Amino acid sequence: PREVRKRVGLTGQYASVDEELTGRENLVMIGELLNMRLGDARSRAVELLEWFDLTEAADRMAKTYSGGMRRRLDLAASLTGHPEIVFLDEPTTGLDPAKREDMWDVVRAIVDHGTSVLLTTQYLEEADALADDIVVINHGEVIAHDTAENLKRVVGSQTLKIRPTDLTHTDQVRAILAEVAADAARVDEPRRGEFSVPVNNDSVLTGVVHKLTAADIEVTELSLTLPSLDEVFFTLTGERNRSFADIETENEEASA
Repeated sequence: PREVRKRVGLTGQYASVDEELTGRENLVMIGELLNMRLGDARSRAVELLEWFDLTEAADRMAKTYSGGMRRRLDLAASLTGHPEIVFLDEPTTGLDPAKREDMWDVVRAIVDHGTSVLLTTQYLEEADALADDIVVINHGEVIAHDTAENLKRVVGSQTLKIRPTDLTHTDQVRAILAEVAADAARVDEPRRGEFSVPVNNDSVLTGVVHKLTAADIEVTELSLTLPSLDEVFFTLTGERNRSFADIETENEEASA
């Protein structure tokens, strides 16, 4: 247990720093609890305070810190013992979008330094931005495990989006997309002159480009996008008895 504790760091959903101690004192205390020599604990505290941009606030009591500063101090504390693995439980809960982006940069830096991170989050865009592998859990059961890109490809088709430069070409663009989709009803126009249609493979984009070029139609936007992780999550959890493996099997059978 002692050896495992040395190799693992943990940051809970809410900051657990001692508010009556300064930021520096918090980190030194953690170092001593990990049986570091006092000098080593102090040196590590200085290093972490600088890394997490807390040097100027190092000798202020933690209770005077903002929410984002407390989260950074809490995360710094979890790294005091040079852990090989860090568990982060919803590290950006309660942070505004700017502070959330800052925390993402910190997580990326931790990984770049060679530490593995196991992160739980309710923000799917956060998982998409940070994770190499994603595990989807629903009611305590693992229902999917793969990369973000593979989850998106298996769960849903891609979406082709087009916006012609000249709106007088909208009917022609609609006709081209209807031909690609093999069903005019699947062509969506959320705003005038902006079209989207689900497609099953990347080669469709090439075909559309050829048709647009042949028709001498210029476009302002032409993109092929995968579904979002939100769409993946709703697809996986929307049908209680439909697992990721079921969806993958259905897709394989459909393409056979």
